[in-house]
This record gives sequence, C-alpha cells and structure tokens, in this order.
Amino acid sequence: MELIEIRTQDAERLAPLVAAFRVQLNAYRGILSQPNMESAREELLDFLAAGYPVYAAADDGALLGYIVCRIDDNCVWVEQLFVREEQRRKGFASLLFGKAEELATARGEDTVYNFVHPNNDGVIGFLRSKGYTVLNLIEVRKPYKGEKPDTTIQVGNETFDY
Repeated sequence: MELIEIRTQDAERLAPLVAAFRVQLNAYRGILSQPNMESAREELLDFLAAGYPVYAAADDGALLGYIVCRIDDNCVWVEQLFVREEQRRKGFASLLFGKAEELATARGEDTVYNFVHPNNDGVIGFLRSKGYTVLNLIEVRKPYKGEKPDTTIQVGNETFDY
C-alpha cells in the first residue's frame, strides 16, 4: 500500500475513480448515472490547476482510492474521498485521510473539515471512528424543478424535506 501525489500527467489514470465517485454521489440523491470519464478528467484537471493537493492510494501499482484537499488559509477541507467499494475496510481511506490530517497539522490546525452527504453512512462512520463528531453546516435550498423529496430530516426543531 502506498500514497501517490497526483500530478496532471496522472489524470487519465485517476479519472475512473473520480467518475465512480460521481456515480456514487448521484446514487445518494436517487439518481442513477453512468461513469463519465471526460467529465471526471476535466474535474480532476480543474482541481490540480487550482492547486488542490490530490493523492491516491495504490497497491501493486493499481489506484484504489483518492482524496482531494482544498486549503483555504490554514484550513484543510476534504473535497472528495473515495475508495473502490471492493477495497474498503482495508486501510486505504485511513492512509488518504491521514495525509489530509498531516496537511492540517503542518499548518498548525487540529482538524480537517469535511462536507459529507447525509446518506453517506460509510464516510460518516469512518469520520466518527477518527474522532470527528461536530456538525455545524447544513445546506438548505428549494427543491429542483420536478424534484420530489421522499423523506425528511430533523435539524434542531425543524423538519426539512429530504
């Protein structure tokens, strides 16, 4: 198991994982989609052009997961963290997330900030296992045209469609 810093020349190799991440994220929203390699490659190149640190976890040369970090002042935000489903619970996410925590520590920070879809039980459980418990941001928006939320979520004293 090794950690690789991703560069522009690695975009083609990492694009399938970025595309798989987008398919999974869409599934959390109830949208079935297919991997879009061109979009994934462009998204990754945009991250790299903006100076976001991107790392991949590899085993025997195969890329099995990746993390994209955004550094805002001294705060490190995890923009994306993904490990192939069949490779989960083998330490790859911990290796990747450890790098994000290392970036934060190098900037004098004690934490990494994470945006997580509320249906992403796997990442939520992973973050809790790493000691992350504070929720302090929610996204509130009008439903998209034609969107029909089929469940609700309780936030404090308010119930929201979800």
